[in-house]
Amino acid sequence: MLSKADNELLTQVGSGTPMGEVFRRFWLPALLSTELSQPDCPPLRFRLLGEDLVAFRDTNGRVGIIDSACPHRRASLFFGRNEECGLRCVYHGWKFDVDGNCVDMPSEPAESNFKDKVKIKAYPAKEFGGCVWLYMGPQGLQPELPQMEWCRVPDTHRELSRWIQEANYMQGTEGEIDTAHTTYLHKRFDPYSNENPDRRGAETQVYGQRDGAPMLTVQDTDYGFVYGSRRNTGDKDYYWRVTQWMLPVYSITAGPRPGWPQGGRAYVPIDDDHTSVIQYYFSAGDDPITEHERDGLRISPTVEQVKYRMLDGAVLDTWRDIRNADNDYLIDREAQKTLSFTGIATARSQDEMVTDGMGAVADRTKEHLGTTDAAIIRARRLLLTLARDLQEGIEPYPASHGDLYRVRSIHTFSPEPDFGKFLEERREDAIARV
Repeated sequence: MLSKADNELLTQVGSGTPMGEVFRRFWLPALLSTELSQPDCPPLRFRLLGEDLVAFRDTNGRVGIIDSACPHRRASLFFGRNEECGLRCVYHGWKFDVDGNCVDMPSEPAESNFKDKVKIKAYPAKEFGGCVWLYMGPQGLQPELPQMEWCRVPDTHRELSRWIQEANYMQGTEGEIDTAHTTYLHKRFDPYSNENPDRRGAETQVYGQRDGAPMLTVQDTDYGFVYGSRRNTGDKDYYWRVTQWMLPVYSITAGPRPGWPQGGRAYVPIDDDHTSVIQYYFSAGDDPITEHERDGLRISPTVEQVKYRMLDGAVLDTWRDIRNADNDYLIDREAQKTLSFTGIATARSQDEMVTDGMGAVADRTKEHLGTTDAAIIRARRLLLTLARDLQEGIEPYPASHGDLYRVRSIHTFSPEPDFGKFLEERREDAIARV
C-alpha cells in the first residue's frame, strides 16, 4: 500500500505538481496522426496533463498545438477557421500560426503593431510513428523522441488505436503490467482458450490457466524495468513471458502466439481523473502485418468517436468504448455463467471495468499487495523516485536517451528457472535492431 501523501504525489499531474513536471520532461504521444486527416481539416479539442488544448494541421501540413482559448477574450479556438497556415478565432478574427504567433489582427487599425506583441501558448509537436507527439516542458530541456520500435517500422508494419479511460493514468498502467490477472479476468470457458494441448496456440491463455500464480522477477533498467513471469507448464519446463516497461507509461508485451505482432499501450494522463490510451502493435520481422492479423488487432468496431463532456464543462474530441460505465460495460450475466469469467465481451472492456471501477483515483492506502504485484510496486517506486529527484534538480535520465527504448518483448518455453540466466540467453531477442 501507499501512504495518502505518496498516492497524491503519484497521481496528480497538473502543472506545478511534481509528477506533472516529470511528465513534462518527456515527449508524449497525444493524438493519432489520422485524427488530423489533412491540411486545413477541422481542429481537435483535447486535454493533456490538465491543460485544455486545440490541435490543427495547417495548409502546409504542419501540426500546431495551442491553448484552447484565444488570448483576446478567451473564446474557444475549436470553433476557429483553419485557413491559410493558421487558426483564426471567429470572434474578432485574430489568427495564430503553429508556433503561437499572432499573424493577423483585423480588429485593430492597420497601422497597429499590437499583433506583434501577442502570442498564444503553443507547444512543440512532432509526428513520429503515426502519432502526434507533444512536449510541454522547459524549452531548453527538450529531449529526444523515444526510439521505440513501433514508431520506427513502416506504416505497413504498425496498427494503432486510441481511446479514453475514465480513471487516473496509474490504474491503467498497473493493469497493463499485472500478468496474474489474465488468468482470471480474461478467462473463457471453452477448451481452446483454457487447456489447448497444442503449445503453438495462444500460450498466454493456455498456460495462464494451468498455473494461476506466476513467479515474477523484476530487473531495473535505464529505461524502467523488464520483468519475467514464470509459469509451470506441467511438462518439466516453464512458460516465460517477458514484459518491458518504459518510463513514464509504456509497455511492450509479446503477441498471443509466436509470429504475431508485438504490442503494448501508453497511458497518457489527460488529467488526474482521465487517461488517453494509445495502443500499438507492430511486426518485428520483415513481413508487414497481414489483414487477418489487423482484423484481430483493430478496436474500431467497439470504440466510437464522441464529444466527451468533462465534469468541469470542457469537451474532448476523443474515442470511447461502447461498453462503458454508463451501461455497466454491457455485462451479460448468462454469458458470465457459461462463456467467460466476467460476462463482458472484450479483454479491453474487461480491463476498463476493473480499473475505472476503482474510482477516478484509487485509494492505495487500503490495498493488500501480494507477490504477483512485484512489477506494480516497482513502477510506483520508479515514478515516485523520478518526481522526488526532479524536485532536487535531477532530470529524468531516459527522457534524453531515446535509444534506450529500442527493446522487444519475448515469450517462450525453457527449462531454465532463473530469470537472469534465461534473459541473458535471449538478450539479443529483446533488443530491436531496426
